[in-house]
Amino acid sequence: MKLEQAIKSTNFRNGIHKAGLNILYTAWWLKTLMSKELKEYGLTHEQYNVLRILKGKHPEKICVKEIACRMIEKSSNVPRIIDRLETKKLVQRITSDNDKRETVIILTKAGINILQHSTDRINKIMDDSIHISDKKAALLNQILEEIRALEN
Repeated sequence: MKLEQAIKSTNFRNGIHKAGLNILYTAWWLKTLMSKELKEYGLTHEQYNVLRILKGKHPEKICVKEIACRMIEKSSNVPRIIDRLETKKLVQRITSDNDKRETVIILTKAGINILQHSTDRINKIMDDSIHISDKKAALLNQILEEIRALEN
């Protein structure tokens, strides 16, 4: 769908302004599709992101600060997200071997299981929703990275 149809407007300051809005609208659209699937597993986007970060380090333990640095949405309250995942028995907090004052997080078997099932569904959504060639995907990635070149 064209952006103009989606937001019912053709009034853009210029092509760059339209591109920025298009990025925001597309991100919202994908997030909405993914949220519907994750809801079936009782997960939010942020919880899913934390589980994926933990899986990337598994079986190693990871501290909350490192999880926060790797989050897609940097403003997320990682300790609160971990509290909720721990309540669901998907992660476990343990004391660090290196520093007894530090708490580290690991995935539980239940966390690994729910992550595998939900990732299968998310991958299917991506495959069903994003229909561009590998060449166009590489170009899109390059353009998006150029836009974020000044990111801190």
